[in-house]
Amino acid sequence: MMLLIRRFEERVAACFAGNYVRLLWEPTAGVTFVLAKYILTPLVPSVIADPAARILGTPRFDVEIAPECSGLEGVGLILAFSLCLLWLFRGEFRFPRAFLLIPIGVVAVFLLNAVRIAALILIGNAGAPQIALGGFHSQAGWILFNAVALGYCAIATRIAWLRKPEFQQAERTTAHGEADSEANPAAAYLLPFLAILAAGMLGTAVGIHTDWLYLVRVPAAAVALLYFRPRYVSLDWRCTWLGPLIGIAIFVLWIVCDALQHPLADTTPTPLASSSITIRIGWIALRIASAVLIVPIAEELAFRGFLLRRLISADFDSLPLTRFTWPALLISSLAFGLLHGRLWLPGTLAGLAYALALLRRGRIGEAVAAHATTNALLATFVLTKHQWHLWQ
Repeated sequence: MMLLIRRFEERVAACFAGNYVRLLWEPTAGVTFVLAKYILTPLVPSVIADPAARILGTPRFDVEIAPECSGLEGVGLILAFSLCLLWLFRGEFRFPRAFLLIPIGVVAVFLLNAVRIAALILIGNAGAPQIALGGFHSQAGWILFNAVALGYCAIATRIAWLRKPEFQQAERTTAHGEADSEANPAAAYLLPFLAILAAGMLGTAVGIHTDWLYLVRVPAAAVALLYFRPRYVSLDWRCTWLGPLIGIAIFVLWIVCDALQHPLADTTPTPLASSSITIRIGWIALRIASAVLIVPIAEELAFRGFLLRRLISADFDSLPLTRFTWPALLISSLAFGLLHGRLWLPGTLAGLAYALALLRRGRIGEAVAAHATTNALLATFVLTKHQWHLWQ
């Protein structure tokens, strides 16, 4: 499963890759070089620094700070994220005060990019160059951006000076409620999905191969689901024939769209092919269990249970699961589609179909059943037709 936030970032980043932005890469990379050097200097006894070539490191490990590492892509991403957040929840913020969040996010992302480079050098200097240049190099930027984005949301929703009085009052009322679990209802809907994202990114950063990431993703999501289990009792988990029927239709659509883009069969993933039969069976069983049980619940809670209603009202938990607006339906479905990379279009249509299953009677179980049916059929297709890329 491709990560939603990463796919969103990759698409937004492309918008900031034009010629005018490229002109800023060189001078900005120089600033990043200086910042990383200052961070690194007190941490290692000997620093190698060549400003002309922008080579920075130690006698044991050094890197070239290329223009693409300047941090401008992160700046572009946080600008896009900030504008989207401020627009989507414009009814809650005080303007022009809320615009101060934009430079705060930009500065934070830019500084953390220099921290990332210094950390990469420290990891390589410590004797782990493969991890430094492999998983950490490819994932640390996304991890830091996501950390800033989550911190950004936390600040934006908790500083009274930035928010309208009626929303402050709603938060105070909630905060002094009888149960702590009610203080942040979004956590129960989002954390299982965020656990999947975080475990996958951190696993990649420390060098776990992509094909083994479910060994950390599944337990992380399962723990979150078990922790918040009491919060899910009030949801309607029943389903009828409609859910599986929608799931079958989305499976057919998925296979047709994939065949148009990826007509050839794949080889078995290398780590799996080189493993023992016991490990192969265990991996496949875990992968199927995740696809059919864990992922559908976590994603339906996040996209249909939370996002679809949160785009309508800040007090989303008070809205029935039959409530929707067309903008909320389309935006939440598109966000779900972006989770699936090059198959974003069928992913978006799948999001719409699962939402319609939910909205028909307000049963989240209907959406979960549809999603689980699609994933079960895809798992069968992967194993029988060797289309392993569908499990990436």
